[in-house]
Amino acid sequence: MPNEWDLSILYRGFDDPALKTDLETLDSLIAASAELAGKAGEMGHRELIRAYLDLSEKTAETASKLYEYASLHFSTNTGDTEAASLTGRLMDKLSGTAASDARIKSLIAGFEDLDALIESDFEEYAYLLRSMRRESRYLLDDAREELFARMSISGASAWEDLQSSLTSSVKAKYRGEEITLSAVRNLAYDPDPAVRKDAYEAELACYEPIREAVAFALNSIKLQTITECSLRGYDSPLDKALKNSRMKRETLDALIAAMEEYLPKFWQYLRAKAKTLGHENGLPWYDLFAPMGKSDRTFTIDEAKETLLSFFTPFDADLAGMIRRAFEENWIDFWPREGKVGGAFDAGVPSAKQSRVLTNFGGSFSDVITLAHELGHAFHDQQVFSHSLLNQDYTMPVAETASTFNEVVANNAARAMASSKEEKINLLESELMDACQIICDIYSRYLFETAVFENRSEEFMNADRLCELMLEAQKKAYGDGLDPDCLHPYMWLCKGHYYSGSLSFYNFPYAFGGLFARGLYAKYKAEGASFVPVYKKLLHATSVNDVEDTAFIAGIDLTDKAFWEAGLASMAEEIDELCALLA
Repeated sequence: MPNEWDLSILYRGFDDPALKTDLETLDSLIAASAELAGKAGEMGHRELIRAYLDLSEKTAETASKLYEYASLHFSTNTGDTEAASLTGRLMDKLSGTAASDARIKSLIAGFEDLDALIESDFEEYAYLLRSMRRESRYLLDDAREELFARMSISGASAWEDLQSSLTSSVKAKYRGEEITLSAVRNLAYDPDPAVRKDAYEAELACYEPIREAVAFALNSIKLQTITECSLRGYDSPLDKALKNSRMKRETLDALIAAMEEYLPKFWQYLRAKAKTLGHENGLPWYDLFAPMGKSDRTFTIDEAKETLLSFFTPFDADLAGMIRRAFEENWIDFWPREGKVGGAFDAGVPSAKQSRVLTNFGGSFSDVITLAHELGHAFHDQQVFSHSLLNQDYTMPVAETASTFNEVVANNAARAMASSKEEKINLLESELMDACQIICDIYSRYLFETAVFENRSEEFMNADRLCELMLEAQKKAYGDGLDPDCLHPYMWLCKGHYYSGSLSFYNFPYAFGGLFARGLYAKYKAEGASFVPVYKKLLHATSVNDVEDTAFIAGIDLTDKAFWEAGLASMAEEIDELCALLA
């Protein structure tokens, strides 16, 4: 089975004549957009909306296909100059549409008969058009919209690329050998404590040559975000993140309050793990991902596939069928290698109604769970592909719903099949390790990014200062569960989530997704097979609804702290179960 993904569904190479044709088509569509904006004020309301939607659909289809090809190539080889060049050309071309797009949106948002037109002619685009009206207050004039779009190419986007390039190409000196950052971070899961400790020290050391450059990147991105939010009229970057998430502040407040209430329970789990591993002063960071119990098994790619099919076939045949296709039709790029970005992600490919999944597979059960997670994203893609392309975008919080739901299904299936106490410990602790990440670690990231935004207007934060803020956030989030003398000061450097000019606070959505998924799984256990169509309907609705309305499809009130506490309570029960097993 090939271990690299197949991108021929897009193009057969950067010299593919179809790619050249699509670039020419994109130029024509961009010119048509400018022409439409020039005459928009003289057009009838219905005529303008129809022309704008048709043109936007064609532009999005062409541009997304080109951009997906370039970005997917770049993610597996950050030294690919053709991919980087194409990305730059596309950004430059599309930045030229910002002014015309803002002008047309502003006109449409001001139509007094917009609701009547939606009901009579544009019901399919109701949410999109009403969102246009709601968001029009944050639009700038045409010239400044185009200026922002063009300046971002050499601003936030360039700094983001710098962080990605530096972290994917930096080498860690581990036991006399040079290995990639992804490879050395994967050693955190090694069963040998000496390997974990040496890898942790090698990882921290490898950041030294690049830390100031990445600090410049983070400072520049955050200052640009603050400036843009101020000019557009957002109360803060968090306010912008929530509005982009289509999520109420009351929902976030309920989520964070519930997390804070349950933090001590996770500290209890960390202390129990530390004691079992022989640490008296809390768990050192290098043992945060130490495997426990007995599980010497590693997985080949084929074994990972069969394991996932055994987990998800009882839940839903459509999901299992998609997983089979992902493996057999080369949707997945598996192994870490030089130049490949770290971590894992899913990218939907609407033109082919497929997805592409990147992982840095090492063969552990944790890597199998990562595959389950990313294939959950791919299943979410499948549910929204039936919408028109303009209606396929869903927001950060719900983006982690299907992925984390998959994790819950996989972990529960694996634990139910455990044949010994040691195996049960191994699986239960692995699940809690991930749960601790979406509660404690995500909370630390939320605190850190909040502090960065609070400080950036008045202060340039060098690498030392950023490390200081990260350590403060980790101490508050992990409490006495971790050894305060052995934390991870460079988590700000290696996490790409901080390095986007358009996407701030990509942290709380993981906690949202994790706890929302637990709530949905509880409904599945209570309702059985009848829940599956509701689940698919909910995923389908994520791109055309606010977060709260989406949840209401399953009868859930997200502003109620009690809902989030129920998910945390199920995690607390598992902590008590593990502590009893370890005792």
